[in-house]
Amino acid sequence: MAQLLCSNSTIPPRFPSASRFHSKHRHFHHQNLRFFTSRDASISSYGKRRDHYSPVKASSINGFSVEKIFERYEEEQSERDVELGERIRKWIDFLRSVLPGGSWWSFSDEVEIKMMAKPVTLWRALGRMWGLVSKDRWVIFAAFSTLIVAALSEISIPHYLTASIFSAQSSEIAVFRQNVRLLVLLCVVAGICSGIRGCCFGIANMILVKRMRETLYSALLLQDISFFDGETVGDLTSRLGSDCQQVSRVIGNDLNFILRNLLQGTGALIYLLILSWPLGLCTLAICSTLAAVMLIYGVYQKKAAKLIQEFTASANEVAQETFSLMRTVRVYGTEKRELKRYQHWLEKLADISLRQSAAFGCWNLSFNTLYHSTQIIAVLIGGMSILAGHITAEKLTKFILYSEWLIYSTWWVGDNVSSLMQSVGASEKVFQLMDLMPSDQFKSKGKKLQRLSGHIEFVNVSFYYPSRVMVCFLSTLQILCMMLPF
Repeated sequence: MAQLLCSNSTIPPRFPSASRFHSKHRHFHHQNLRFFTSRDASISSYGKRRDHYSPVKASSINGFSVEKIFERYEEEQSERDVELGERIRKWIDFLRSVLPGGSWWSFSDEVEIKMMAKPVTLWRALGRMWGLVSKDRWVIFAAFSTLIVAALSEISIPHYLTASIFSAQSSEIAVFRQNVRLLVLLCVVAGICSGIRGCCFGIANMILVKRMRETLYSALLLQDISFFDGETVGDLTSRLGSDCQQVSRVIGNDLNFILRNLLQGTGALIYLLILSWPLGLCTLAICSTLAAVMLIYGVYQKKAAKLIQEFTASANEVAQETFSLMRTVRVYGTEKRELKRYQHWLEKLADISLRQSAAFGCWNLSFNTLYHSTQIIAVLIGGMSILAGHITAEKLTKFILYSEWLIYSTWWVGDNVSSLMQSVGASEKVFQLMDLMPSDQFKSKGKKLQRLSGHIEFVNVSFYYPSRVMVCFLSTLQILCMMLPF
């Protein structure tokens, strides 16, 4: 063994690379350990640990240079630091993208949709729907009339319910009987009107879907032949089927629940302001915040529904092409390729559905937070008002019931508005196809000739299909049609 000369101790030196060297070369003999060093090497004694060492010059361990070991260790350490920083930066970018307003929520780069007309807004879509059902407006009027009566009856029930409980507690028998009679009457009226309302809205829904499909089908039949060169059969059948079916819940569900909860929420808000205007204003502020979130969520759902219908139509197009040409697919053995094409659109559908679910989770998070905030504020401010003698326990009970009614009405309005926006977004292509003008072949009246004489000659005629303007099918054609004698 080589001996290292030192002034104070004969203990072998400890180098920072020794632990790393032992991890790679665990089995070695101490007899093979040799040191060739200068006098500048630092030495550690028993019981002490040195954190910093001066570099060792001209040394080797089993033929490996200590300087190279140090350099390699420093390079690997710097690479680890760079990798760690890169991972942290990627996590930060990912968190920024998934937060509200981030790039993960954007639909701008998903698909390029061909716009044949101006975009369909909510009010324009509702106007077109009213034009389809206006011939049977008596059904709509009956539905809305019974809706108003049912909404007013239901919003009056919590008032008389609370009054009945506190009148029974105070042993006021006459007041208790009167409140109970009114409760029974309101329940009967609300039940009857709700049944008639649901029936009328269901009939209006059926009329809307039937006439929408008729109008769309007749508009497609009157298009020029070149229109069908650019549109696929799978896309058109998807518009007639799933897109029109998406509109089937607009009148029966969306408009029905929006108007009912809007009336009930307005009545609850007026009652709250009459009971206690400070508590009413606090509840109004919370409901306004919830309404703002509701509008953002509704616009997002409209975009998502539009893309879902586009991707569904593309997937149906792939499936229809494959099934109609199944013999050709089997001959060339392209089953896996067709499956990949179909999976491509399914992955896009799953991606949009994932974002929809995440947006719905954010919407529910905001609703539950604001809903429980309303309860806490009502209890705190109402309890302080009771202690101060400004309101009674009966009024506070009514306030809590109507505040919950108001917040739930706001939630129902928001949920059905988002559903309405989703239906309008899904049916946007349907309204664009319905607005297409018929072909000139059907618009022109034409003229019937009584007698035809002479001949017809085509000189240097070229022909292009409108959907394939770059391909010339007939070039410099010359035809002469002579009239045959009778």
